[in-house]
Amino acid sequence: MAIKPIVYKNERFKLSYDMLNPSKEKTLLFLHGWGSNKELMKQAFGGSFPDYRHLYLDLPGFGKSENEAVLTTHDYAAIVSEFLETVKVRADVAIGHSFGGKVATLLQPERLILLSSAGIVMPKPLKVRAKIVLFKLLKPFGGDTLRELFVSSDASGMPRNMYETFKKVVDEDFSGTFAAFRSPALLCWGREDSATPPEAGRKIAGLIEGSRLEFFDGDHYFFLRQKDAVVKAMEKFLETV
Repeated sequence: MAIKPIVYKNERFKLSYDMLNPSKEKTLLFLHGWGSNKELMKQAFGGSFPDYRHLYLDLPGFGKSENEAVLTTHDYAAIVSEFLETVKVRADVAIGHSFGGKVATLLQPERLILLSSAGIVMPKPLKVRAKIVLFKLLKPFGGDTLRELFVSSDASGMPRNMYETFKKVVDEDFSGTFAAFRSPALLCWGREDSATPPEAGRKIAGLIEGSRLEFFDGDHYFFLRQKDAVVKAMEKFLETV
């Protein structure tokens, strides 16, 4: 593990990262999802793709990377870009899971691999909609205490700045961003994913011209249990574009 400090909008960020196969010419950049960290991505892919340099990054506020600011997804992408310039690495392929998929798309890599990416706003279940209405009604009386009771599990226990960040990024519509992406893209999705359901994958595939969508058994973290099948699909994609 290494730490690289960068400055973005007068804020200092200490970013934690791991680099595997550093002598290889082309780089795979792995970006984890919300509430996760680089170790999850390394667990899934660290033993694969021996012909590529691997770069695993903890996004600001996750894992061992620091953050005290309120950020947007575009801020995250700008921070990652600044980080890449600082470590003098070009990300030939960006691989993003969930929230990391939105960040990866904004980086405009030559090749993009999305693993159950966020970015498509899907209708919320009735239970969630009712919870939101109840929270808004009771918010004047509860403050932070009610926030802990009603907040999504994705943001539970997070510092105030990360909760505010979560509110900014959770319901972003990235349809325009996906539609504007012009490089080869592979979309891998879990058939039983309830966080970013299969329909979201189909919509993104329809927006990214020429993209390929493949489904695998499993939920939002399908790539952990279906590692071999997912890696095989990724290898095929990297060989044919």
